[in-house]
Amino acid sequence: MIEFYPQIKAIHVFLALLSGSVFAIRGACVIAGARWPLSWPVKGLSYTIDTALLSAALMLVGILPGAMFANGWLAVKIALIFVYIMLGVFALRTARTRGARVALYMAALVTYACIYATARAHNPLGAIRWWFG
Repeated sequence: MIEFYPQIKAIHVFLALLSGSVFAIRGACVIAGARWPLSWPVKGLSYTIDTALLSAALMLVGILPGAMFANGWLAVKIALIFVYIMLGVFALRTARTRGARVALYMAALVTYACIYATARAHNPLGAIRWWFG
């Protein structure tokens, strides 16, 4: 299965960028007052992308099982993903006021950027590594 690693990684990266883009569009539209981002077809698309993304991630872990514990950046990335999901849920579903939605949405986008930077740098410090050295 190792021979498929480059293709699975490329799919994983594409789906991660697609998932973040869909969240950014949905969140911006919800903040603007649109109701369609919360409808089933749009949520279904988001769930489908995220399920495929998780499947690709699990395949990568299956191909390189030791990578999970050998790389500190991967543990940081997983922790940040959990934070990103929670912020996204609060921003799109739970927040009662527009100000809270905006704050949570912006925090989720910043967290997504940290996930991206951590994955690109292969370093737990992510973008901080690029800034300071």
